[in-house]
Amino acid sequence: MISVSIIGAGNVATHLYKAFINAETISVVQWYNRDIRKLAMFQSDVETIDDLSLLKPADIYIIAVSDDAISGISEQLPFENRFVVHTSGSVSVYDIDKKNRRGVFYPLQTFSKNVPMNMETVPICIETIGKKDAPLLKLLGKSMGCKTHKVNSDQRRTLHLAAVFVNNFTNQLYRVAHEITESEGVEFDILKPLILETANKVQNISPYLAQTGPAKRNDKKTIKKHLKLLEDEQHQAIYKLFTASIKKTQGVSNKKVVKNKTQ
Repeated sequence: MISVSIIGAGNVATHLYKAFINAETISVVQWYNRDIRKLAMFQSDVETIDDLSLLKPADIYIIAVSDDAISGISEQLPFENRFVVHTSGSVSVYDIDKKNRRGVFYPLQTFSKNVPMNMETVPICIETIGKKDAPLLKLLGKSMGCKTHKVNSDQRRTLHLAAVFVNNFTNQLYRVAHEITESEGVEFDILKPLILETANKVQNISPYLAQTGPAKRNDKKTIKKHLKLLEDEQHQAIYKLFTASIKKTQGVSNKKVVKNKTQ
């Protein structure tokens, strides 16, 4: 049995807790948060605390707080030589106070508290300073049904950067598309099959090969029409930026217009 204590009550902490309590070989000893009211709904299932000095012995202490708070929280921990990890994609393992053994347990996924998540599909990136601690993090991930990947801090930061592009920026593009459809009273839901197919396609072929549309075809007439339809200057700027990027990637800047159109 792996005993863990969770520090923080955000999206990641909440989903980790739910995964831990459903795992037969993981025991959640305590759950800490500065504002204990945020843990009220869990108080009947786990010991909740708002005082770090009350932390009991555990195999792993998981700091799942905002990036800026990781260092400060680790400094406040009232013990030494225990195993402390954080869950950030961009913070170095060395940001954890050196009085304890240090590691990273980074679930590479987007989390929202009230949106169910099948944690078994989430890749876990692990890193430790002490080689002897790595098997424990790997076992923790395996106990959740997750696949673990050993990565160093530089690799993890790169993954996090790439994740911002495929998740955060893509979601913002969905928002822009939502604004565009709303402007003419068209249902955004009509686009959802296209969103799913775009995501599914890159499971089997590279993003480069999956690219379609007017920018790849260098369809100047369509591009001009689209830009004329966009009344918001920011939307126009985004359209121009992505069109230029696709053209450069696909090497089609000097190609003639192709009449046969596909989405």
